[in-house]
Amino acid sequence: MKEVMDNFNKQTQQRFHEYDERMQSKRMQCKDRCDKEIQKIILKDKLEKELTEKFSALHTDIHSDAIPTCICEKSMADKMEKDCLRCTYGLGTLAPTVGLIGSVAVHVWKPKALAAAIAAALETNAATIASAAQAAGIKAGKEVAIESLKLLGVEEFWTGMSNYILEMSHYNGVANLMAVIYPKKVAACKQATEQFFENMCQSFDKRLGILNAEGKYADLPKDAVPNALNEIVSNAETSAKAAEAAKSAKLTAEIAEQQTAAINATYTSWQIAITASVIAIVVIVLIMVIIYLVLRYRRKKKMKKKLQYIKLLEE
Repeated sequence: MKEVMDNFNKQTQQRFHEYDERMQSKRMQCKDRCDKEIQKIILKDKLEKELTEKFSALHTDIHSDAIPTCICEKSMADKMEKDCLRCTYGLGTLAPTVGLIGSVAVHVWKPKALAAAIAAALETNAATIASAAQAAGIKAGKEVAIESLKLLGVEEFWTGMSNYILEMSHYNGVANLMAVIYPKKVAACKQATEQFFENMCQSFDKRLGILNAEGKYADLPKDAVPNALNEIVSNAETSAKAAEAAKSAKLTAEIAEQQTAAINATYTSWQIAITASVIAIVVIVLIMVIIYLVLRYRRKKKMKKKLQYIKLLEE
């Protein structure tokens, strides 16, 4: 828009410069014609005498510079007045057009630019989003695995279980904890009291499916423990995927919000530029109107003097 205004100003200045040159040429031609006519009038002694008497009788002090220069078909003022009027019409039509078309264009541009900016930002930050989402998923999976093992009673005979799992690279490593969990359970139960054995050891075996409700063996530990651990990992994976999706959606929304704020700032600046352009055009129109009114007033004033002069000549 700034470039359009600069081109418009340059073209307007060029047109005024060319018009001024033409007006100077016309002014010289008009002046020559008027000089010849004035010389003819001066040569007529009788007419000069009558004019002098008329002026004396009317007590009118008309100096040489008050005599109209010439009566041309189209004076400079007329041409300038018409040009100003045409410019006023043109710019007056341009101002609302710029405001309307500019606003519509910006409104059409905004959603497309916003979509493109968001897509580009997401593509640039895809690796960061994926890494953060994966980390959130692994963390959530570990938390689910820890809570599940606590419900089984593993923490009663393995106090460092939570820290051990949190330090693992991935929650799926819980499936391989058979060699850690069951030996610790066996060692703890060998030294346990009868009450601890019944409350913890047998309850642990029942939860894992090693013992049935009557306290009889239903499955071998080497099969029951891995099955329970695999089920825990499966539940952890479900929670991890949900946490990963939530983290990815959150980061995507934050990036979209940032890009939206940036596009809105650009949109606002363009709206201000369009408004400023319209105001500039309106100011130019007002200036042209003022010039037109001044030229019109001067033309009417000169025409009034010319009519008075012609009337005196006729008398």
